[in-house]
Amino acid sequence: MTNEISPLLEGAAAQARPVVHGVRDEQMGLPTPCSEYDVSALLNHLFHVVVSFQSLAAGGSADFSSTPDYLDGGRADWRARFDEETARLVEAWSAPGALEGTSQGMGLPQRTVGGMVLGDLTVHAWDLARATDQDFHPYGPGLPELLEGWRELAPMGRKMKVFGEPFPVSGNASPFDELLALSGRDPDWRPPAPS
Repeated sequence: MTNEISPLLEGAAAQARPVVHGVRDEQMGLPTPCSEYDVSALLNHLFHVVVSFQSLAAGGSADFSSTPDYLDGGRADWRARFDEETARLVEAWSAPGALEGTSQGMGLPQRTVGGMVLGDLTVHAWDLARATDQDFHPYGPGLPELLEGWRELAPMGRKMKVFGEPFPVSGNASPFDELLALSGRDPDWRPPAPS
């Protein structure tokens, strides 16, 4: 069973997985476009989002007050686990009724919550790709849904300090650059040059 969000999540997960697999162990301490996270912390955050939003899809709750260590001391199988957890995420949001009602855990419409995890999966994959010098192409069919949702959510995201102030971009910016800018990211961000 699918709904309109599940194929978009599957597409976003398919674009994120190669980036996660491409992170090398020696890159864990590198800075990312999310200034509060290095690569290791951002991977753990993305894992926590993917795992937590499985529960939210089923109307459950999630605890974002702390982030477990999903990398488990650097064991190599965390990359395979990311594939498994993103598959579970897609399955959870494919369930009948996943987009109906209000989220017990977030207090927002379930449809909005589904859009939030779609955004995190897409944008944090870009963050990781930029930080580790990898190519990344977002899943194009998901961008209209993301832009519409993030335009609505951005003011609340800024109040909650999960979005920065909008980054100025030109009027002919691509939809993905506009999405990044809405979250406060510089679409042209690159890691600082080694000193």
